Amino acid sequence: MCGIIGAVSNSNVLPVLLGGLKRLEYRGYDSSGLAVINEPGKFLRLRAPGKLVELERAVSANGEISGLTGIAHTRWATHGPPTEQNAHPHISGGRIALVCNGIVENHEELRTLLTDEGMEFQSETDTEVIVNLIFLHMDKGSDFMTAVRTCIGSLKGAFALGIVNADEPGRIIGARRGSPLIAGIGEAGVYLASDISAMIAQTRKFIVLENGDIADIRQGKIEITNLDGQLQNRDTRISDLKPQAMEIGDYRHYMEKEIFEQGQAVSDTLEGRITASRVLEACFGTEAERIFDKTENIQILACGTSYHAGLVAKYWLESVGMPCQVEIASEFTSRKHPTPKNCLVVSLSQSGETIDTLTALDYAKHCGYAHSLAICNVPDSSLVRNSELILMTHAGPEIGVASTKAFVTQLVALRLLSIIMARKNSSSDLDEADSIRELRELPANVESTLELEPAIQEIAQQFANKQHALFLARGIHFPIAMEGALKLKEISYVHAEAYAAGELKHGPLALVDQDMPVVSVAPNDAQLDKLKGNIEEVRARGGKLIVFADSETRLSSRENLQVINIASVESSIAPIIFTIPLQLLAYHVALIKGTDIDKPRNLAKSVTVE
Repeated sequence: MCGIIGAVSNSNVLPVLLGGLKRLEYRGYDSSGLAVINEPGKFLRLRAPGKLVELERAVSANGEISGLTGIAHTRWATHGPPTEQNAHPHISGGRIALVCNGIVENHEELRTLLTDEGMEFQSETDTEVIVNLIFLHMDKGSDFMTAVRTCIGSLKGAFALGIVNADEPGRIIGARRGSPLIAGIGEAGVYLASDISAMIAQTRKFIVLENGDIADIRQGKIEITNLDGQLQNRDTRISDLKPQAMEIGDYRHYMEKEIFEQGQAVSDTLEGRITASRVLEACFGTEAERIFDKTENIQILACGTSYHAGLVAKYWLESVGMPCQVEIASEFTSRKHPTPKNCLVVSLSQSGETIDTLTALDYAKHCGYAHSLAICNVPDSSLVRNSELILMTHAGPEIGVASTKAFVTQLVALRLLSIIMARKNSSSDLDEADSIRELRELPANVESTLELEPAIQEIAQQFANKQHALFLARGIHFPIAMEGALKLKEISYVHAEAYAAGELKHGPLALVDQDMPVVSVAPNDAQLDKLKGNIEEVRARGGKLIVFADSETRLSSRENLQVINIASVESSIAPIIFTIPLQLLAYHVALIKGTDIDKPRNLAKSVTVE
C-alpha cells in the first residue's frame, strides 16, 4: 500500500524522491506527489492522480526543481477518491507538509475538533487531520517536535508518517505506529522510507523503526525517541538487497521475470536447510527442536495467496498426524475461540507487514497460543521480529503485485515443516530421505514445467473474449485451483472462481456452457477417477475444458477437452508443480487483454491497513 520516501541531502533531492517512488510502485497506488523545501520557509508541492508518469509530467512542466529536503508518496486510496486534492503530501498553514501510510481511525472526531478551531480542510482524507493538528499545536506555541508528539498522542489507528517543516530545512521527522518505516544512512544524505528498496540506490545501511518510535532525521544524524522523548537504541543494519535485483532485465513484466525465477528461488529456499536425508530443524531457529517436540496442534494464519499456501500445508501436516487449522487472518480476530493445547501459530506473509496477519498473531498471543513461527520473505519485517521461530523463504524481491515465487517458496517452507512434524510422529509412514530427494529434484521440475509456456500461450487465446472462468480440482490441489483463479482475476480482471470438483453438481454446474472456460488440474493421485467423472459432467453440458494433467494419467485431448501434459512428479510436490502452468495462463491472458500486469487496478502488494 502507500509508499513513503523522504530525504535530507547535500544535493538536490528530486532525483532521490522520484527514484524512490519508482521503486515503491510495486506496493500498489493510484496517485502520487512530492514536496521539497526549495527555499527556507517555502514548499514546492506537485501531486497527480494516476500513475507515476503523471507526476513526472508535472515535474517536467514546472521546469527546474531543486531542494535539499523533501518528502514524496504513492497513495492507495482509502478515504476519498484518487484526485489531486486527496493525494499526498498534505500541507497546513504553508509550513508543515506530511505523508502517511495507514489509517487514522478517529479522524472524524479530530476533523470536528479542528473545524471548531477554525482550521479549513482541502481534502477528503483522514491524513489531513494529522498535518492540521500539528500546525495547530505549533500555531499555539509548540516547537516542531513537541507538536508532532502531542499530535501522535491524539491519534488512533496504525500509521507511518514523514513530516517536514518549511522553516526547518535539513530536517524530517518520521513516526511509526504499526505501518512499516525505516531510516537510511548514506554518504550523501539520510533517508526515510517504507522499505529499503526505495533508498537502495543511495544506501544499504538502515535502521528499522519500532512501534512507537519517532525519528528526528538531520544531515548526518538520526535520533530516535519514544512518545515521551526517551532515547531509543536501534541497531544499524546492512541490507543484502542490491540495486540490480530490482531491475526488470529483458523481461516484459516483473511478474514474468518472477515466474521464471522460481527454480532458483526454490533452490535458495532449500539451501542450508536439508542434508542428503534430513531436514535441519535448526533452520527454523535455535529453539525449534524444543518447540517442535511439544507441538500438538498447528494454527496457520494468512491472507490471500499465503492463505492458499496454508491450505495446501493442512493436507501435508494432517497426512503425518499433525492436527492443523487454517484461517484467513482477518477472520481469526473476529470471534472468541478455544485455544488448543501446545499449539504452534504459523504466520505466512510475503512482506511481513500485512496488517491483518500481524493483528491475528498478536491476538493469538493474547489468547494464549503457545509458540509462533513466521514464514516470510522480508528480513527485519514486523512479522519476523514478532515471532519466536523464523524461516525466510529467500525468494528475493517480488515486485509484481500478484505473488508467484513467494507463494511457491512458502509451499517449499511448509513442506519442510511437515517433514519435521512427520519425524516427531512415530506412527507416520513418511520416508524422510525420499521426501528430501523429491525436494532436491524440485528446481529441475520447475524449470521443465516452465517449458510449457508456448503451449499455454496458445491456450490463453481462448480467453480473449471471456469474462468468466471456473477452476476445478480435488484434495490437496483444490487450494492450487483457488490460487489459479485468484491469479487470473487479479491481473486479467476475468471473474474466476475455484470449486472442489465434487461440489460441481451442487450448484456451479448451472454456470457451465460453451462461453465458460473450465480449467482443471489432474495429478495422478487417488482422486483421479472421481475427477475424470467431473470432467465428463462438464463435457456432457457443452463446457470447454482445459486440463493440466500428469502425463501418467493417460488423459488425452478430444472434443471440448484440451489436455496439456505435465511431466510426472511425486504426489508430495505435485501441488508446487501444478501452480506453474496456472501462473503462466493468468499472465498470458492478461497480456492478451492488455491489463496492467505488475500493478493491477485497485490492488496493493503490501496491505498495511485493515
